[in-house]
Amino acid sequence: MSSTPRSTPRSTPRDRSRGRVGPLASRPGPAPELDVDALLDDPGIGIIVCCGSGGVGKTTTSAALALRAAERGRRVVVLTIDPAKRLAQSMGIEQLDNTPRPVAGLRTNGKGNRKGGGLDAMMLDMKRTFDEVVESQATPEKAQQILSNPFYIALSSSFAGTQEYMAMEKLGQLHADAQRDGSYDLIVVDTPPSRSALDFLDAPERLSSFLDGRFIRLLLTPAKGPARMMTAGLGLITGALNKVLGAQVLRDMQTFVAAFDTLFGGFRQRAQKTFELLQADGTAFLVVAAPEPDALREAAYFVERLAEDDMPLAGLVVNRASPEPSGALSADEAMAAAARLRQQDPSSLTAGLLRLHADRSRIVQREEQLRARFAAAHPQVPTAVVPALAGDVHDLAGLRRVGQLLAGA
Repeated sequence: MSSTPRSTPRSTPRDRSRGRVGPLASRPGPAPELDVDALLDDPGIGIIVCCGSGGVGKTTTSAALALRAAERGRRVVVLTIDPAKRLAQSMGIEQLDNTPRPVAGLRTNGKGNRKGGGLDAMMLDMKRTFDEVVESQATPEKAQQILSNPFYIALSSSFAGTQEYMAMEKLGQLHADAQRDGSYDLIVVDTPPSRSALDFLDAPERLSSFLDGRFIRLLLTPAKGPARMMTAGLGLITGALNKVLGAQVLRDMQTFVAAFDTLFGGFRQRAQKTFELLQADGTAFLVVAAPEPDALREAAYFVERLAEDDMPLAGLVVNRASPEPSGALSADEAMAAAARLRQQDPSSLTAGLLRLHADRSRIVQREEQLRARFAAAHPQVPTAVVPALAGDVHDLAGLRRVGQLLAGA
C-alpha cells in the first residue's frame, strides 16, 4: 500500500541513471511511487542491495523481495547478515550458513507469476568468508600459517568493518559464480546492521587500507640496510608497542603481516572491484527506513551518499507505517467527542475508543509529515510504503504478504 495515489507516475528501473533516479527528478509534486515489480522483473538488474540503519526491517524486506522475484520467474539468491536468524525460520530452513540453501514451497504459477523461478538463501559467515579468501589467494602452507595465527583469528572475527567487508566479498563471489555458470540472475543483499548505514560503503576501503597500509609495513618490517636512524626509530616504536600490547601480541602481529604480505595488494584490488560492481547499471540500491525521524534522517544521508558515489538508487522503502484508522472523524473531532462523553460518564468505553482513534490518527499524520519532509528534500526518490502487520513475519506466507504490500497490491 502506498501513500501516493495510483495516478502518480511510477518510476521504473529504466528511468534511473547514475547519481539520480531519472527524469522524474525535475518534476514538481510528490515523489513517484516505487514500481517494485518492474524492478524485480527487469532482466538488466542483477543485484539489489537493501541498506539502511539497524532495526528498520532490511532482512524482512530483502527476503520478501527475493521470494516475490523468484515466484515471478527469476533465479534468486538472498544473502542475509542477520544475528537473530529470523530469515531461516521464515523460509522454513533449519540452518542457514555460508552455502546457498534451496527454499521449498514456492508458488511457480498463477496470476502474475511465471514458471522457472527458484530461490536459495544463505547467511554470511564472516570468518568462513575471510578464510575462503585466504585459501583462494595463498598456497596451502601459507594459508594454514595465516589461518592459525592468533592475530588473524581476532581480525577475521571481530575487527571493526570486517562483517561489512566480507558481505561484499561474498557478493563478489556470488556474482562471479552467477556470471560463470548462470546459477542466478538476481542477487538480493541484506546489509549488516551497522551503527551507521554509511559504514556499509566505507568498510571495504577501510579494511583494505588497514591491511595494505604502509604504516603497518614500516612498523612491523625490520629495517633493511645500514640506516641506523631508521633502525633506532623502529626499535623505539617496537619497544613502546611491547609495553602497550605485550611481546606475544606484537610477535603474532609481525608473524601475521609477514605471512600475509603477498595478499595485501589483492585486498585493495578486490575492494575496488566491489565498489565498481556496486556502481554498475545492473545494481539497484533500495534504502529501507522506518517512519521515524532518526531512521528517515539516516535514509536521507544514505541517499545523498549514494549520489556522491555515483551509485544507482532505485528508491526508498518505508516499513511498518501505521495504518490509517477507519472512519471519517479527525483527531480533533474524536478528542472533542471523547471529552463530551467523559463529562457525562467518566467510565465511558466509547470515550476511550474515541481517544484511541485520535491517538492513532495523530500518529498517522506525524508519519505522513515525516515522509512529506523527506520527499520535499529528495523529490526524485520513488517510495513504497509498507503498513505495519499485526504480527511478526515467521513463514513464507508472511514474506509473501510483505512482498505484495511492497508492490502496492
